[in-house]
Amino acid sequence: QGSELSGWAMGRWTYEGIDLNHNFADLNTALWDAEDNDLVPHEFPNHYIPIPEYYTFANATVAPETWAVIDWMQRYPFVLSANLHGGELVVTYPFDMTRTYWKAQELTPTADDGVFRWLATVYATSNLAMASEERRLCHYDDFMRSGNIINGANWHTVPGSMNDFSYLHTNCFEITVELSCDKFPHASELPAEWENNRESLLLYMEQVHRGIKGVVRDAETEQGIANAIISVDGINHDVRT
Repeated sequence: QGSELSGWAMGRWTYEGIDLNHNFADLNTALWDAEDNDLVPHEFPNHYIPIPEYYTFANATVAPETWAVIDWMQRYPFVLSANLHGGELVVTYPFDMTRTYWKAQELTPTADDGVFRWLATVYATSNLAMASEERRLCHYDDFMRSGNIINGANWHTVPGSMNDFSYLHTNCFEITVELSCDKFPHASELPAEWENNRESLLLYMEQVHRGIKGVVRDAETEQGIANAIISVDGINHDVRT
């Protein structure tokens, strides 16, 4: 719908007027409040945080598309994901929401900041448009100085983002790829856009093989144990089998 000439936000909202990019449950606030009260992780989890009751009310403004994605994420144990946006050339990683609620920008890293920075860097350094020496700025922000990656909250706060929800409600690590200066590329430009992103998409997917793998088994029966909680020293974010 529309074009960049009629405004970058044209077509951003659903027919019901919901911005899907901000429509997931805010689990950040609940976690940070619990951390401030020393409730994590003994009384409040640092992962698989449950969806708040208010989010499930009949009058809650939650799009059916959002619920469909949440149901999908709960049924399949994804561990790596990326969502694709347009309008900039940068890769953002969680958290997307600032911890200081009144700040529009604030560096807000997760407990797995090193992994997220690596994932973002893998995509950004192999993306032909981002890595080009002849690249110009899309708008005003010079992301080239930071390797074309940025902590989402340090760019602009996004409460209820899919990235934060994936990290706090599931095992999935998700990033956002702003893959083109042009939000509405012409059909003739799509082959070039594909070439810009093909190798970076493949390299990003290969990162699923990084890290520790294995099966948690019962010592006596040797049967696999579902939903076993795995904690890593020094990282305040557990995962589950």
